[in-house]
Amino acid sequence: MEFIKNIQQSIEKNAEHNSLCISNVYFTYKDFEIEVRKIRKAIVNTIEEGEKLIGLVTNDDIQTYASIIALWLEGKAYVPVNPETPLDRNYHIFELTKTKYVIDSSKESIYNDYKVINSSILEDLHPSLSPKDFSGEDIAYILFTSGTTGVPKGVPITFNNVQALVNAIDAEPEFNLNNTDRCLQMFELTFDFSVVTYLFPLLAGSCMYTIPKGTIKYFYIFKLIKEKALTVLTMVPSIINYLRPYFPEINEESVRYCSFGGGALHNDIAKEWSECLPNCKIFNYYGPTEFTVYSGFYPYQKDTHTKAHNGIIAIGTPQKDTLYLVVNENNEEVSIGETGELCLGGPQITPGYWKNKEKNEQSFFVRNENGEDIRYYKTGDLCIKDKDNDFLYVGRADFQVKIRGYRVELSEIEFHAKSKSEKKVNMVALDINNKLGNAELGLAIESEPFDTTYIFEHMKTKMPNYMIPMHVKFIKDFPHSINGKIDRKELKKHFDIK
Repeated sequence: MEFIKNIQQSIEKNAEHNSLCISNVYFTYKDFEIEVRKIRKAIVNTIEEGEKLIGLVTNDDIQTYASIIALWLEGKAYVPVNPETPLDRNYHIFELTKTKYVIDSSKESIYNDYKVINSSILEDLHPSLSPKDFSGEDIAYILFTSGTTGVPKGVPITFNNVQALVNAIDAEPEFNLNNTDRCLQMFELTFDFSVVTYLFPLLAGSCMYTIPKGTIKYFYIFKLIKEKALTVLTMVPSIINYLRPYFPEINEESVRYCSFGGGALHNDIAKEWSECLPNCKIFNYYGPTEFTVYSGFYPYQKDTHTKAHNGIIAIGTPQKDTLYLVVNENNEEVSIGETGELCLGGPQITPGYWKNKEKNEQSFFVRNENGEDIRYYKTGDLCIKDKDNDFLYVGRADFQVKIRGYRVELSEIEFHAKSKSEKKVNMVALDINNKLGNAELGLAIESEPFDTTYIFEHMKTKMPNYMIPMHVKFIKDFPHSINGKIDRKELKKHFDIK
Protein backbone atom coordinates (compact mmCIF):
# COMPACT_ATOMS: atom_id res chain seq x y z
CA MET A 1 0.00 0.00 0.00
CA GLU A 2 1.68 3.15 -1.31
CA PHE A 3 0.63 5.64 1.36
CA ILE A 4 1.84 3.36 4.18
CA LYS A 5 5.20 2.92 2.44
CA ASN A 6 5.37 6.72 2.16
CA ILE A 7 4.66 7.09 5.88
CA GLN A 8 7.53 4.72 6.61
CA GLN A 9 9.89 6.75 4.41
CA SER A 10 8.75 10.02 5.98
CA ILE A 11 9.36 8.74 9.52
CA GLU A 12 12.85 7.54 8.61
CA LYS A 13 13.76 10.63 6.58
CA ASN A 14 12.63 13.12 9.24
CA ALA A 15 14.13 11.39 12.29
CA GLU A 16 15.44 14.63 13.83
CA HIS A 17 12.30 16.68 13.16
CA ASN A 18 9.47 16.99 15.67
CA SER A 19 6.47 14.75 15.04
CA LEU A 20 4.21 15.63 17.96
CA CYS A 21 3.74 18.31 20.58
CA ILE A 22 1.54 16.98 23.37
CA SER A 23 0.92 19.10 26.48
CA ASN A 24 3.95 21.20 25.51
CA VAL A 25 6.24 18.14 25.30
CA TYR A 26 7.92 17.51 21.93
CA PHE A 27 8.60 14.10 20.37
CA THR A 28 10.83 13.62 17.34
CA TYR A 29 10.12 11.28 14.45
CA LYS A 30 12.84 9.05 15.90
CA ASP A 31 10.84 8.90 19.15
CA PHE A 32 7.76 8.10 17.10
CA GLU A 33 9.55 5.35 15.17
CA ILE A 34 10.66 3.68 18.40
CA GLU A 35 7.09 3.64 19.74
CA VAL A 36 5.75 2.27 16.45
CA ARG A 37 8.31 -0.54 16.45
CA LYS A 38 7.61 -1.40 20.11
CA ILE A 39 3.89 -1.64 19.49
CA ARG A 40 4.35 -3.53 16.25
CA LYS A 41 6.49 -6.10 18.06
CA ALA A 42 3.75 -6.55 20.67
CA ILE A 43 1.12 -6.91 17.93
CA VAL A 44 3.12 -9.62 16.18
CA ASN A 45 3.79 -11.47 19.44
CA THR A 46 0.28 -11.13 20.91
CA ILE A 47 -2.39 -10.87 18.24
CA GLU A 48 -3.37 -13.78 16.03
CA GLU A 49 -2.72 -13.32 12.31
CA GLY A 50 -6.40 -13.61 11.45
CA GLU A 51 -7.54 -10.93 13.90
CA LYS A 52 -7.95 -7.75 11.85
CA LEU A 53 -10.11 -5.42 13.96
CA ILE A 54 -8.22 -4.17 17.00
CA GLY A 55 -9.64 -1.88 19.67
CA LEU A 56 -7.76 1.35 20.37
CA VAL A 57 -8.33 3.54 23.44
CA THR A 58 -7.77 7.09 22.20
CA ASN A 59 -5.59 8.73 24.80
CA ASP A 60 -3.71 11.94 24.00
CA ASP A 61 -0.21 10.48 23.85
CA ILE A 62 2.47 9.35 21.41
CA GLN A 63 1.65 5.67 21.94
CA THR A 64 -1.91 6.10 20.68
CA TYR A 65 -0.80 7.70 17.41
CA ALA A 66 2.01 5.16 17.05
CA SER A 67 -0.51 2.34 17.52
CA ILE A 68 -2.42 3.39 14.40
CA ILE A 69 0.70 3.18 12.25
CA ALA A 70 1.87 -0.07 13.88
CA LEU A 71 -1.50 -1.66 13.10
CA TRP A 72 -1.43 -0.41 9.51
CA LEU A 73 2.06 -1.82 8.97
CA GLU A 74 0.57 -5.21 9.87
CA GLY A 75 -2.48 -4.71 7.65
CA LYS A 76 -4.84 -4.42 10.62
CA ALA A 77 -7.60 -1.92 11.41
CA TYR A 78 -8.07 0.24 14.47
CA VAL A 79 -11.48 0.50 16.13
CA PRO A 80 -11.18 3.63 18.29
CA VAL A 81 -13.09 4.27 21.51
CA ASN A 82 -12.92 7.42 23.59
CA PRO A 83 -11.95 6.79 27.24
CA GLU A 84 -14.39 9.54 28.28
CA THR A 85 -17.35 7.83 26.58
CA PRO A 86 -19.57 5.55 28.71
CA LEU A 87 -17.96 2.14 29.07
CA ASP A 88 -21.15 0.33 28.00
CA ARG A 89 -21.06 2.07 24.62
CA ASN A 90 -17.41 1.20 24.06
CA TYR A 91 -18.04 -2.42 25.00
CA HIS A 92 -20.97 -2.46 22.58
CA ILE A 93 -18.70 -1.24 19.77
CA PHE A 94 -16.20 -4.02 20.49
CA GLU A 95 -19.05 -6.55 20.56
CA LEU A 96 -20.32 -5.35 17.18
CA THR A 97 -16.85 -5.77 15.64
CA LYS A 98 -16.10 -9.00 17.54
CA THR A 99 -12.93 -7.36 18.82
CA LYS A 100 -10.77 -9.57 21.02
CA TYR A 101 -7.68 -7.35 21.45
CA VAL A 102 -7.38 -3.78 22.71
CA ILE A 103 -4.36 -1.46 22.64
CA ASP A 104 -4.49 0.89 25.61
CA SER A 105 -1.80 3.27 26.89
CA SER A 106 -3.68 3.97 30.14
CA LYS A 107 -1.79 3.17 33.35
CA GLU A 108 -4.58 0.78 34.33
CA SER A 109 -6.87 -0.46 31.59
CA ILE A 110 -10.54 -1.03 32.40
CA TYR A 111 -11.04 -3.35 29.41
CA ASN A 112 -10.46 -6.48 31.44
CA ASP A 113 -12.71 -8.64 29.28
CA TYR A 114 -10.26 -8.29 26.39
CA LYS A 115 -6.62 -9.12 25.78
CA VAL A 116 -4.98 -5.76 26.40
CA ILE A 117 -1.65 -4.56 25.03
CA ASN A 118 -0.45 -1.82 27.37
CA SER A 119 1.43 0.33 24.86
CA SER A 120 3.03 2.56 27.52
CA ILE A 121 5.28 -0.13 29.06
CA LEU A 122 6.70 -1.95 26.04
CA GLU A 123 10.45 -2.39 25.51
CA ASP A 124 11.19 -4.83 22.68
CA LEU A 125 11.47 -3.39 19.15
CA HIS A 126 10.28 -4.85 15.86
CA PRO A 127 13.25 -4.99 13.47
CA SER A 128 11.77 -2.59 10.89
CA LEU A 129 9.03 -0.25 9.72
CA SER A 130 8.58 -2.08 6.42
CA PRO A 131 4.86 -2.81 5.85
CA LYS A 132 3.56 -6.31 5.23
CA ASP A 133 1.87 -7.23 1.98
CA PHE A 134 -1.91 -7.19 2.32
CA SER A 135 -5.01 -6.40 0.30
CA GLY A 136 -6.18 -2.84 -0.25
CA GLU A 137 -9.69 -4.18 0.36
CA ASP A 138 -8.76 -4.84 4.01
CA ILE A 139 -10.21 -2.42 6.53
CA ALA A 140 -7.97 0.42 7.81
CA TYR A 141 -10.36 1.69 10.50
CA ILE A 142 -13.99 1.58 11.63
CA LEU A 143 -15.56 4.69 13.12
CA PHE A 144 -18.88 4.54 14.94
CA THR A 145 -21.30 7.42 14.62
CA SER A 146 -24.59 7.99 16.41
CA GLY A 147 -27.51 6.01 15.08
CA THR A 148 -31.14 7.16 15.04
CA THR A 149 -32.14 4.00 16.92
CA GLY A 150 -29.59 4.64 19.66
CA VAL A 151 -27.34 1.87 18.29
CA PRO A 152 -24.00 3.21 16.96
CA LYS A 153 -23.48 2.92 13.20
CA GLY A 154 -20.14 1.44 12.15
CA VAL A 155 -18.45 2.94 9.09
CA PRO A 156 -15.57 0.76 7.81
CA ILE A 157 -12.96 2.45 5.62
CA THR A 158 -10.54 0.33 3.60
CA PHE A 159 -6.88 0.93 2.82
CA ASN A 160 -7.92 1.54 -0.80
CA ASN A 161 -10.33 4.23 0.42
CA VAL A 162 -7.53 5.97 2.32
CA GLN A 163 -5.19 5.69 -0.66
CA ALA A 164 -7.82 7.33 -2.86
CA LEU A 165 -8.09 10.20 -0.36
CA VAL A 166 -4.31 10.67 -0.39
CA ASN A 167 -4.28 10.61 -4.21
CA ALA A 168 -7.01 13.25 -4.34
CA ILE A 169 -5.32 15.64 -1.93
CA ASP A 170 -1.93 15.12 -3.60
CA ALA A 171 -3.53 16.16 -6.89
CA GLU A 172 -4.43 19.60 -5.52
CA PRO A 173 -1.59 22.04 -6.33
CA GLU A 174 -2.87 24.59 -3.81
CA PHE A 175 -2.23 22.34 -0.80
CA ASN A 176 1.28 21.13 -0.07
CA LEU A 177 2.59 20.39 3.43
CA ASN A 178 6.31 20.15 4.24
CA ASN A 179 8.47 19.10 7.19
CA THR A 180 8.62 22.62 8.62
CA ASP A 181 4.86 22.91 9.03
CA ARG A 182 3.29 23.06 12.47
CA CYS A 183 -0.21 21.56 12.27
CA LEU A 184 -3.18 21.75 14.61
CA GLN A 185 -4.70 18.36 15.54
CA MET A 186 -7.80 19.36 17.51
CA PHE A 187 -9.93 16.27 16.89
CA GLU A 188 -10.74 13.28 19.01
CA LEU A 189 -9.51 10.15 17.19
CA THR A 190 -13.03 8.70 17.04
CA PHE A 191 -13.96 11.61 14.71
CA ASP A 192 -13.21 11.17 11.02
CA PHE A 193 -11.54 14.59 10.62
CA SER A 194 -8.73 13.33 12.84
CA VAL A 195 -7.62 11.08 9.97
CA VAL A 196 -6.52 14.01 7.78
CA THR A 197 -4.96 15.88 10.71
CA TYR A 198 -2.57 13.04 11.55
CA LEU A 199 -2.21 11.36 8.14
CA PHE A 200 -1.03 14.31 6.04
CA PRO A 201 1.39 15.70 8.64
CA LEU A 202 2.94 12.22 8.98
CA LEU A 203 3.30 11.92 5.21
CA ALA A 204 5.00 15.33 5.07
CA GLY A 205 7.15 15.01 8.19
CA SER A 206 5.27 17.90 9.85
CA CYS A 207 4.71 18.38 13.57
CA MET A 208 1.22 17.88 15.07
CA TYR A 209 0.03 19.92 18.04
CA THR A 210 -2.73 18.17 19.98
CA ILE A 211 -5.33 19.44 22.43
CA PRO A 212 -5.10 17.83 25.90
CA LYS A 213 -8.26 16.24 27.21
CA GLY A 214 -10.03 18.27 29.85
CA THR A 215 -8.89 21.67 28.53
CA ILE A 216 -11.10 24.45 27.17
CA LYS A 217 -10.57 23.55 23.54
CA TYR A 218 -11.03 26.92 21.87
CA PHE A 219 -8.80 28.73 24.38
CA TYR A 220 -6.05 26.12 24.04
CA ILE A 221 -6.23 26.52 20.24
CA PHE A 222 -5.90 30.28 20.66
CA LYS A 223 -2.76 29.75 22.76
CA LEU A 224 -1.24 27.30 20.26
CA ILE A 225 -1.83 29.64 17.33
CA LYS A 226 -0.22 32.53 19.20
CA GLU A 227 2.61 30.79 21.05
CA LYS A 228 3.61 28.04 18.63
CA ALA A 229 3.17 30.01 15.37
CA LEU A 230 1.11 27.23 13.79
CA THR A 231 1.15 27.13 10.00
CA VAL A 232 -1.71 24.71 9.22
CA LEU A 233 -5.13 24.76 10.88
CA THR A 234 -7.91 22.21 10.33
CA MET A 235 -11.02 23.13 12.29
CA VAL A 236 -14.77 22.78 12.65
CA PRO A 237 -16.52 26.12 12.00
CA SER A 238 -18.09 26.23 15.47
CA ILE A 239 -14.65 26.76 17.05
CA ILE A 240 -14.13 30.19 15.51
CA ASN A 241 -17.41 31.38 17.00
CA TYR A 242 -15.76 30.92 20.38
CA LEU A 243 -12.53 32.50 19.18
CA ARG A 244 -14.41 35.58 17.99
CA PRO A 245 -13.74 37.61 21.17
CA TYR A 246 -10.00 37.06 20.56
CA PHE A 247 -10.02 38.16 16.91
CA PRO A 248 -8.57 41.61 17.70
CA GLU A 249 -5.55 39.85 19.27
CA ILE A 250 -5.00 37.46 16.36
CA ASN A 251 -2.83 38.57 13.44
CA GLU A 252 -0.93 35.42 12.60
CA GLU A 253 1.23 35.79 9.54
CA SER A 254 2.64 32.27 10.02
CA VAL A 255 -0.59 30.45 9.09
CA ARG A 256 -0.42 29.18 5.48
CA TYR A 257 -3.53 27.01 5.31
CA CYS A 258 -6.79 26.92 7.21
CA SER A 259 -9.27 24.19 6.32
CA PHE A 260 -12.82 23.96 7.62
CA GLY A 261 -15.21 21.02 7.60
CA GLY A 262 -17.70 19.12 9.70
CA GLY A 263 -20.32 21.89 9.64
CA ALA A 264 -21.64 24.91 7.79
CA LEU A 265 -19.15 27.77 7.40
CA HIS A 266 -20.91 31.12 7.46
CA ASN A 267 -19.74 33.97 5.27
CA ASP A 268 -19.74 36.71 7.91
CA ILE A 269 -17.47 35.01 10.43
CA ALA A 270 -15.24 33.54 7.69
CA LYS A 271 -14.53 37.06 6.47
CA GLU A 272 -13.64 38.22 9.99
CA TRP A 273 -11.44 35.14 10.54
CA SER A 274 -9.63 35.68 7.24
CA GLU A 275 -8.62 39.16 8.47
CA CYS A 276 -6.78 37.43 11.35
CA LEU A 277 -4.69 35.32 8.93
CA PRO A 278 -3.26 37.71 6.31
CA ASN A 279 -1.10 35.13 4.48
CA CYS A 280 -3.49 32.21 4.64
CA LYS A 281 -5.35 30.19 2.02
CA ILE A 282 -8.75 29.14 3.38
CA PHE A 283 -10.55 26.03 2.16
CA ASN A 284 -14.10 24.97 2.96
CA TYR A 285 -13.96 21.18 2.72
CA TYR A 286 -16.96 18.91 2.47
CA GLY A 287 -17.29 15.19 3.02
CA PRO A 288 -18.97 12.63 5.27
CA THR A 289 -17.41 9.80 7.29
CA GLU A 290 -18.86 7.38 4.72
CA PHE A 291 -16.68 8.91 1.99
CA THR A 292 -13.31 8.91 3.80
CA VAL A 293 -13.36 12.40 5.27
CA TYR A 294 -13.06 14.76 2.27
CA SER A 295 -14.89 14.64 -1.06
CA GLY A 296 -14.34 18.19 -2.32
CA PHE A 297 -13.74 21.78 -1.34
CA TYR A 298 -14.28 25.45 -2.10
CA PRO A 299 -11.29 27.85 -2.00
CA TYR A 300 -12.53 30.81 0.03
CA GLN A 301 -11.17 34.24 -0.84
CA LYS A 302 -12.74 37.05 1.15
CA ASP A 303 -12.72 39.62 -1.66
CA THR A 304 -13.11 37.69 -4.90
CA HIS A 305 -14.45 34.21 -4.27
CA THR A 306 -17.30 34.22 -1.77
CA LYS A 307 -20.09 32.15 -3.29
CA ALA A 308 -22.73 31.39 -0.64
CA HIS A 309 -26.34 30.34 -0.13
CA ASN A 310 -28.29 31.70 2.83
CA GLY A 311 -24.97 32.98 4.17
CA ILE A 312 -23.35 29.50 4.08
CA ILE A 313 -20.19 29.33 1.99
CA ALA A 314 -20.29 26.99 -1.01
CA ILE A 315 -18.79 23.52 -0.79
CA GLY A 316 -17.31 23.92 -4.27
CA THR A 317 -16.44 21.07 -6.59
CA PRO A 318 -15.60 17.37 -6.19
CA GLN A 319 -11.96 16.36 -5.88
CA LYS A 320 -10.04 13.90 -8.06
CA ASP A 321 -11.99 10.73 -9.02
CA THR A 322 -15.05 11.82 -7.00
CA LEU A 323 -18.53 12.14 -8.53
CA TYR A 324 -21.26 14.47 -7.23
CA LEU A 325 -24.91 13.87 -8.13
CA VAL A 326 -27.91 15.90 -6.90
CA VAL A 327 -31.11 13.85 -6.92
CA ASN A 328 -34.80 13.98 -6.04
CA GLU A 329 -36.72 11.50 -3.88
CA ASN A 330 -36.55 8.91 -6.68
CA ASN A 331 -32.75 9.17 -7.03
CA GLU A 332 -33.21 11.00 -10.36
CA GLU A 333 -30.81 13.83 -11.17
CA VAL A 334 -32.36 17.28 -10.79
CA SER A 335 -31.73 20.29 -13.00
CA ILE A 336 -29.05 22.91 -12.43
CA GLY A 337 -30.28 25.42 -9.84
CA GLU A 338 -32.73 22.96 -8.28
CA THR A 339 -32.39 21.72 -4.69
CA GLY A 340 -31.88 18.01 -4.13
CA GLU A 341 -29.94 15.50 -2.05
CA LEU A 342 -26.21 15.29 -2.74
CA CYS A 343 -24.92 11.80 -3.52
CA LEU A 344 -21.26 10.79 -3.78
CA GLY A 345 -19.57 8.19 -5.95
CA GLY A 346 -15.96 7.14 -6.42
CA PRO A 347 -13.12 5.14 -4.86
CA GLN A 348 -13.41 6.73 -1.40
CA ILE A 349 -16.89 5.32 -0.73
CA THR A 350 -17.18 2.93 2.24
CA PRO A 351 -18.03 -0.72 1.50
CA GLY A 352 -21.16 -0.10 3.60
CA TYR A 353 -22.33 0.21 7.19
CA TRP A 354 -21.02 -2.50 9.46
CA LYS A 355 -23.48 -5.42 9.57
CA ASN A 356 -26.47 -3.14 8.86
CA LYS A 357 -28.29 -4.39 5.77
CA GLU A 358 -31.35 -2.18 6.27
CA LYS A 359 -29.30 1.03 6.57
CA ASN A 360 -27.21 0.06 3.54
CA GLU A 361 -30.32 -0.40 1.42
CA GLN A 362 -31.50 3.08 2.47
CA SER A 363 -28.19 4.88 1.98
CA PHE A 364 -26.60 3.41 -1.16
CA PHE A 365 -27.81 2.87 -4.72
CA VAL A 366 -26.30 1.95 -8.07
CA ARG A 367 -26.78 4.04 -11.21
CA ASN A 368 -25.71 3.12 -14.73
CA GLU A 369 -23.70 5.90 -16.36
CA ASN A 370 -22.29 5.44 -19.87
CA GLY A 371 -22.53 1.68 -19.57
CA GLU A 372 -20.84 1.55 -16.16
CA ASP A 373 -22.57 0.86 -12.84
CA ILE A 374 -21.65 3.59 -10.32
CA ARG A 375 -22.39 3.08 -6.63
CA TYR A 376 -23.53 6.23 -4.82
CA TYR A 377 -23.91 7.21 -1.18
CA LYS A 378 -26.87 9.39 -0.21
CA THR A 379 -25.43 12.04 2.13
CA GLY A 380 -28.65 13.47 3.55
CA ASP A 381 -27.36 16.96 2.62
CA LEU A 382 -29.46 19.23 0.43
CA CYS A 383 -27.47 21.04 -2.24
CA ILE A 384 -27.78 23.06 -5.43
CA LYS A 385 -25.48 22.76 -8.42
CA ASP A 386 -25.11 26.16 -10.06
CA LYS A 387 -24.31 27.13 -13.65
CA ASP A 388 -20.57 27.26 -12.84
CA ASN A 389 -20.68 23.63 -11.60
CA ASP A 390 -20.10 24.76 -8.03
CA PHE A 391 -22.19 23.09 -5.34
CA LEU A 392 -24.03 25.21 -2.79
CA TYR A 393 -24.95 23.78 0.59
CA VAL A 394 -28.60 24.30 1.54
CA GLY A 395 -28.85 22.25 4.74
CA ARG A 396 -29.48 18.80 6.10
CA ALA A 397 -32.43 16.93 4.67
CA ASP A 398 -33.46 16.32 8.27
CA PHE A 399 -33.16 20.09 8.91
CA GLN A 400 -35.82 20.58 6.24
CA VAL A 401 -38.97 20.40 8.33
CA LYS A 402 -42.68 20.71 7.72
CA ILE A 403 -44.51 23.51 9.52
CA ARG A 404 -48.28 23.73 8.90
CA GLY A 405 -47.74 21.65 5.75
CA TYR A 406 -45.02 23.92 4.34
CA ARG A 407 -41.42 22.82 3.79
CA VAL A 408 -39.07 25.02 5.81
CA GLU A 409 -35.25 25.24 5.63
CA LEU A 410 -33.99 25.87 9.16
CA SER A 411 -30.78 27.36 7.72
CA GLU A 412 -32.80 30.11 6.01
CA ILE A 413 -34.34 31.15 9.34
CA GLU A 414 -30.89 31.24 10.94
CA PHE A 415 -29.53 33.32 8.08
CA HIS A 416 -32.15 36.03 8.36
CA ALA A 417 -32.02 36.08 12.17
CA LYS A 418 -28.25 36.54 12.23
CA SER A 419 -28.10 38.95 9.31
CA LYS A 420 -29.91 41.66 11.30
CA SER A 421 -28.55 40.91 14.75
CA GLU A 422 -26.28 43.51 16.32
CA LYS A 423 -24.79 40.75 18.48
CA LYS A 424 -22.39 38.27 16.89
CA VAL A 425 -23.64 35.11 18.58
CA ASN A 426 -24.73 31.62 17.59
CA MET A 427 -28.39 31.25 16.63
CA VAL A 428 -29.93 27.88 15.84
CA ALA A 429 -33.43 27.29 14.48
CA LEU A 430 -35.14 24.12 15.70
CA ASP A 431 -38.34 22.25 15.09
CA ILE A 432 -39.98 21.35 18.38
CA ASN A 433 -43.06 19.24 18.93
CA ASN A 434 -45.80 20.74 21.10
CA LYS A 435 -48.06 18.72 23.39
CA LEU A 436 -50.32 17.85 20.46
CA GLY A 437 -47.38 16.47 18.49
CA ASN A 438 -47.35 19.33 15.98
CA ALA A 439 -44.05 20.92 14.96
CA GLU A 440 -43.40 24.51 15.96
CA LEU A 441 -40.31 26.61 15.37
CA GLY A 442 -37.91 27.72 18.08
CA LEU A 443 -34.82 29.92 17.99
CA ALA A 444 -31.99 29.14 20.41
CA ILE A 445 -29.58 32.04 21.01
CA GLU A 446 -26.21 31.52 22.69
CA SER A 447 -26.18 34.65 24.82
CA GLU A 448 -27.43 36.39 27.89
CA PRO A 449 -30.97 37.68 27.22
CA PHE A 450 -31.36 40.77 25.04
CA ASP A 451 -34.20 42.45 23.17
CA THR A 452 -34.84 40.58 19.91
CA THR A 453 -37.77 42.69 18.70
CA TYR A 454 -35.79 44.24 15.85
CA ILE A 455 -34.60 40.81 14.70
CA PHE A 456 -38.12 39.45 14.49
CA GLU A 457 -39.38 42.58 12.74
CA HIS A 458 -36.65 42.06 10.14
CA MET A 459 -37.51 38.37 9.71
CA LYS A 460 -41.15 39.29 9.07
CA THR A 461 -40.04 41.36 6.07
CA LYS A 462 -38.05 38.45 4.63
CA MET A 463 -40.07 35.31 5.33
CA PRO A 464 -43.72 34.21 5.48
CA ASN A 465 -45.40 34.08 8.86
CA TYR A 466 -45.17 30.28 9.22
CA MET A 467 -41.34 30.57 9.11
CA ILE A 468 -41.11 32.99 12.04
CA PRO A 469 -40.06 31.17 15.26
CA MET A 470 -42.73 31.14 17.94
CA HIS A 471 -40.33 30.38 20.79
CA VAL A 472 -37.01 31.95 21.78
CA LYS A 473 -34.62 30.55 24.36
CA PHE A 474 -31.40 32.20 25.53
CA ILE A 475 -28.76 29.67 26.49
CA LYS A 476 -25.42 30.74 27.95
CA ASP A 477 -23.43 27.87 26.46
CA PHE A 478 -24.70 25.62 23.67
CA PRO A 479 -24.20 21.87 24.16
CA HIS A 480 -21.68 20.28 21.79
CA SER A 481 -20.88 16.76 20.71
CA ILE A 482 -17.41 15.43 21.40
CA ASN A 483 -16.53 16.41 17.82
CA GLY A 484 -17.28 20.08 18.40
CA LYS A 485 -20.61 20.21 16.58
CA ILE A 486 -23.63 21.92 18.14
CA ASP A 487 -25.87 19.23 19.63
CA ARG A 488 -29.33 20.12 18.32
CA LYS A 489 -30.99 17.21 20.12
CA GLU A 490 -29.78 18.53 23.47
CA LEU A 491 -30.73 22.09 22.52
CA LYS A 492 -34.34 21.03 22.00
CA LYS A 493 -34.54 19.94 25.64
CA HIS A 494 -34.24 23.58 26.71
CA PHE A 495 -37.64 24.34 25.16
CA ASP A 496 -40.72 23.52 27.21
CA ILE A 497 -43.73 23.91 24.96
CA LYS A 498 -47.12 23.70 26.61
